[in-house]
Parts: sequence; C-alpha cells; structure tokens
Amino acid sequence: MNDFLQVAEFSDSFPHASQAIFDGMRAGLHIGAQLAVSRLGEPVCDVAIGLARPSSMEDGERLMQTDTLMLWLSSGKPVTAIAIMQLIERGFLQLDDPVGVHIPEFAANGKQGVTIKHLLTHVGGFRFIDLGDAATPWDEIIRRLCVAPLEREWVPGKRAGYHPYTSWYVLGEVVARLSGNSFSHYVREQIFLPLGMVDCWIGMPEAVREGYGSRLGIMANTEARGDALPTLRPHPWSMPAGLSACAPGGNAHGPMRQLVKLYEMLSAGGALDGVQTLTPDSVALLTARSRVGMFDETFRHTLDWGLGIIPNNRRYGIDTVPYGYGRHASDSAFGHSGSQSSVGFADPKHGLCIALVLNGTCGEVRHQKRIKSLLTALYEDLGIVRDD
Repeated sequence: MNDFLQVAEFSDSFPHASQAIFDGMRAGLHIGAQLAVSRLGEPVCDVAIGLARPSSMEDGERLMQTDTLMLWLSSGKPVTAIAIMQLIERGFLQLDDPVGVHIPEFAANGKQGVTIKHLLTHVGGFRFIDLGDAATPWDEIIRRLCVAPLEREWVPGKRAGYHPYTSWYVLGEVVARLSGNSFSHYVREQIFLPLGMVDCWIGMPEAVREGYGSRLGIMANTEARGDALPTLRPHPWSMPAGLSACAPGGNAHGPMRQLVKLYEMLSAGGALDGVQTLTPDSVALLTARSRVGMFDETFRHTLDWGLGIIPNNRRYGIDTVPYGYGRHASDSAFGHSGSQSSVGFADPKHGLCIALVLNGTCGEVRHQKRIKSLLTALYEDLGIVRDD
C-alpha cells in the first residue's frame, strides 16, 4: 500500500534510495514510484510512493499502490526472449534460423539473411519503420515489417543498433505462428500465470481492463514539466487503446512486485516455486554476452547484449553507459530497462532481484542521471559498495 507507515518504514530502511525518489518528485521528474526488491529469494522491499495517476486525468488523482499495474515499456522485452527460448527448448526453432523459415514473407527486400539471433541481439538492421498507432491491427503491423527494406549498407550481424519496437513484433509473430496462439495469449499462459504474475499482461482484453479500474496507473510524461506544472500527458500505451494493443517490445503492464518474480526465476536457473519456466542451460544462454564490444548506432555507445537481455555494461564507461544498473552492481548483473521510466534486473553475485518504475518520462539526460543515482543509493542502503 501507499500509506504513511509503509513509506516511513521504507525511508528508515532505505534512507538514500528514498531520498533519491523524493528528490525526483520535488524536481518534477516523476509523480510516483513503485519498487520491489528481493535478496536470496526473500522480499526486502515492496513500496509504493506518490501518484499512479495525476489529478489532471478525467477520473482524478490516484495514489500509487503496490498492486497498481504500471507500464513497463521496454522492461518487458525479456518476456519475448523467454518465449522464444521456450520454443527452442521444445524443438520448434533454432537461434540461427533465418526468420524467413518461419515467416516466409519476411524474407523480402534484403532481409533473407536476418536470423532469430539477429533480432534478439539488435543487429538485424530495420530499426525505425512507421507501424502506425496503437490502433493499427497486428496483421497490418506484420505486413509493414515484411515489406520493409534493410537500412542502407546494413549487413545483418555486422552492425548493431537497438531496435526499440520493430524486431519485437517479428519475434512475437514467430511465437504466434509456432505456438498456434496469439502472442498475448502465449505469454499470459506460458510465462505470467505459471510464475504467479497474475496481474501482468502484454495486450489486455477490454473486459479485464475495465475490471482493474482504479488499479491501472498512468505513465506520465514529465519531460516538459516546469514551475508552471502543466497538465501531464499520459503515455499512449497507458491509454485504453494502448492497454488493449499487443506490443511485444513495449506495452507490458503489471506491478513491480510481480515483475521481480521474472528475475527470481532467472536467478534460480529457470525455476520458481516448483515451476520450471526454462532449463538452466537456456537461462545461461539467454543471459550470456552474445553480442560483445559492438558500437550501438542507436544508443551511440559500445554495448554488449544478451538474447533480449542487457548485461551490466559498466566496463564501457560507468559515467556514460546508458541504462545501467548503478555504480555498485556486479558484472554479473543482467536485465532490461524501459525508456525513461523503469528497470528490472538481477544481480546474481549479490543475490538481488530489483524491479522499479518511476512514474514520469522526464527526458533521456535527466532520466539517466536519476536512475543511476537511485540504483547506486539502493545498493548503498543494502550495504553493497564496490571499491573499484
């Protein structure tokens, strides 16, 4: 819950992290936060602070609660990667399969050499394609991706550049064709529900959305916020059409207390509470550095990459690397972040699993500063400090 006693206890136990959250709220970077932390499989923090919905919304202000469903944005990408690994385990495909083996119409306009692994490691070469808005039908999105050309002079696997959304729809279509179910249905039945992530969705049916009512939060755009405190615009994926759409790389929703379960499963070798989501070998492959030392043309920084997972890239510059895990996270840390808003990750060396969402997309520069400071403070509150 978001109540005085809970927040007071959090401030006492995590003084530096709570200060960072409240400082950000006072600066207008975010209007609320949700944080869940477990250590060695035991919860050590589950807190909600501030607002889930701003007062400028039609239905009024709502406090953030620990069971509020928040938008993850790209923090949901590992769910798609896990789905692909499950299908590999079951013999439906292989990492080096050309995508065209499973989606024949995709092998057009130079994309015949793009493989499943290329998609997972952001080296496919079709980063930015107009796919329409949240109301664009799935089949139309896939059609646009299939007819799209590769970027000029891009040889798949030879250049790297983060694909914010395009390749994830293609992976979602692979999952749908091989499983015989929609991507939304597959991840709900094969990943979320078995892990006890019962309030997590990628594509939420209208009746479900209406049933959640006040438990649905809004991701607020705070980038232009200043002393005048203008009306906060919600992220499109937070609106009804965005909630109902299926965007494998961008519109997962759920509470942080449930997202953290995903990383507890991965940290435990693919099993949680007696449920085997992946084999230990698949987890090792998923989280290993599959793309090493390549310059990322989207982030403009050298970054390693796992299979839909971001390893700790501090080796390439702790002060410059985007979407890291703070100054004190170990080199074994892995996870994924959401644009200017959220992060979920595990740090196996320290037995940590962390899921955090800050309700406010405040712009890249300000976000990179706040998230690094907050995660660094969180580690310090936990007594984990690197000496290098």
